[in-house]
Amino acid sequence: MVAPRGGLTGITPEILLRAYSVGLFPMAENAGDPEIFWVEPELRGVLPLATFHVSRSLAKTIRKNPFDIRFNSDFDAVISCCAEHTQDRPSTWINQTIRTLYSSLHSLGHAHSVEAWEDGVLVGGLYGVSLGSAFFGESMFSRRTDASKICLVHLVERLKQRGFTLLDTQFTTEHLKTFGAIDVPKGAYGRMLAKAMASNNLEF
Repeated sequence: MVAPRGGLTGITPEILLRAYSVGLFPMAENAGDPEIFWVEPELRGVLPLATFHVSRSLAKTIRKNPFDIRFNSDFDAVISCCAEHTQDRPSTWINQTIRTLYSSLHSLGHAHSVEAWEDGVLVGGLYGVSLGSAFFGESMFSRRTDASKICLVHLVERLKQRGFTLLDTQFTTEHLKTFGAIDVPKGAYGRMLAKAMASNNLEF
């Protein structure tokens, strides 16, 4: 269940981080609406790092190194690509307010991108927010087969290496379930989040 808390303007990066720390995240009705609202799902999507699963076919593709994987090399380009209208995604919740806020979070070291490049062209990626020992995945895009999936695999590897304890996907999808994503009730998620927030901010 999505629980909007009313249209909001004047949100700062600091308020946004505080919202994440208590289980809220922002969305917009559409790309043209300047306002955002808070969302707090009754069931939260979580991708447990310890049981993250990669299919044999994807693992085989990864071994071929089809893309140049980079971290934080062009954050603004990634969020712009995630906000684009496509045939498969005719509308988007990423408006200009969100793009500006997350660009500021990136400058503060709290928003990050994982990127797939091919011959110098950005062809896939994802972005999210790090706080405490949690990473909150926001959106992903793909212009080549498996590009976003491979970025997700590299994200998980990096989070494990850096000691992160929680990978929040907000909602589960059939796509994410193939990697082991699960729905967690709000109460249980709150306990997981509190534990992650008790940690110092980990370096991404």
